[in-house]
Amino acid sequence: MPIATVNPANGETLRTYEAMGPEEIERRLQLAEATFRTYRTTPFAERARLLHRAAGLLDGLQPDIARVMTTEMGKPIKQARAEVAKCAKAMRWYAEHAESLLADEEPAGDDVKDSGASRALVRYRPLGPVLAVMPWNFPLWQVIRFAAPALMAGNVGLLKHASNVPQTALFLEDLFHQAGYSEGTFQTLLIGSGEVEEILRDERVKAATLTGSEPAGRAVASVCGDMVKKTVLELGGSDPYVVMPSADIDRAARIAVTARVQNNGQSCIAAKRFIVHTDVYDAFAERFVEGMKALKVGDPLEEGTDVGPLSSEQGRADLEELVDDARRSGASVLCGGERPDGDGWFYPPTVLAGITREMRIHREEAFGPVATLYRAGDLDEAVLIANDSPFGLSSNVWTRDEAEVDRFVRDLEAGGVFFNGMTASHPAFPFGGVKRSGYGRELSGHGIREFCNITTVWHGA
Repeated sequence: MPIATVNPANGETLRTYEAMGPEEIERRLQLAEATFRTYRTTPFAERARLLHRAAGLLDGLQPDIARVMTTEMGKPIKQARAEVAKCAKAMRWYAEHAESLLADEEPAGDDVKDSGASRALVRYRPLGPVLAVMPWNFPLWQVIRFAAPALMAGNVGLLKHASNVPQTALFLEDLFHQAGYSEGTFQTLLIGSGEVEEILRDERVKAATLTGSEPAGRAVASVCGDMVKKTVLELGGSDPYVVMPSADIDRAARIAVTARVQNNGQSCIAAKRFIVHTDVYDAFAERFVEGMKALKVGDPLEEGTDVGPLSSEQGRADLEELVDDARRSGASVLCGGERPDGDGWFYPPTVLAGITREMRIHREEAFGPVATLYRAGDLDEAVLIANDSPFGLSSNVWTRDEAEVDRFVRDLEAGGVFFNGMTASHPAFPFGGVKRSGYGRELSGHGIREFCNITTVWHGA
């Protein structure tokens, strides 16, 4: 795949880039290793000062980078601006909280004495250069939620971004350099996927994090497993959105539309499978379909656009295959389902009903504005349908019944359970999944400690 900006709204190639050769890759690896030796001892106050400065610069550059993201991968411009603001918020959060999150921990006094020590503690120390393999769908946020905690922990970052968002990737490198970080603290590698394995096998790279597809995750995990290196994987998701009879149906249906089509439906944590109790199924389905039909599809640079194009022609073809397979197998198309005429890789908001386990869309992630509706007879059946997926990233449940809340928290196989609202990420809360959605956590204290050497320090009596 070429490293290029191709506007998905019209298919026009705007900029192309030459991939870095072996000599430049080697130079950057050497620089990362050398920089880590000194950056790891930088006091927290100085790390925080630099990250605060980067956040301030990002605020000022919001209109420019938002437009770049929209022209590279197609998200509506208002969502692109919100993504920039979210990144600056996360950077400030880690700048303010990292020192306390990584403070030395002292075991209980009796345990210290029982171990034969005069004193003991647990210290969090950085690992070294970390390679981040990042996706195009949230081209700024996905990187910042790795970079902010990694840099505050004393690590240095190497970014291999998706090949269709090179301008965003280069912007990120320049942002950190402008903020005052030395050149080797955060570097973008303009390379194809074929060069990733060799970099992962390099002894100077101490760990890796990947957000992306399940095949990409398997590949990175396999190499890092062979090299015995730490990995964090955030892979696909096919999140359930469960609606029970006690829910506010109007609000549940209204938010369901946003939960499905955020980022043009290209989000791992977007709600994709809508599982509705039979008592409220018809009312919810009517409101949900109306809401999906009312969305404005069009130029993502226009303020009034709700849904822009998919990021690539192949992405649209993959989505069409899932819809066509479901239709051939008996699914009902309640709205959408047909590719529009004209330029760009657009696909309409679509709702499918009558889904069966034999349909591909039941077990595969639909990465685009396509929703599937399921009818559940009771709570047990709702949980069964929700868990009948190879993924387990997040989940949404609408209920006012506290007994049901307890059941869903206990029984849903997911890394998050969001009640009476849609899944969202926040720097204070851990983010990640189970099953084929990956392992490890990003964000919060859990995320910053993922790439730390958790060290026991013991002193004899």
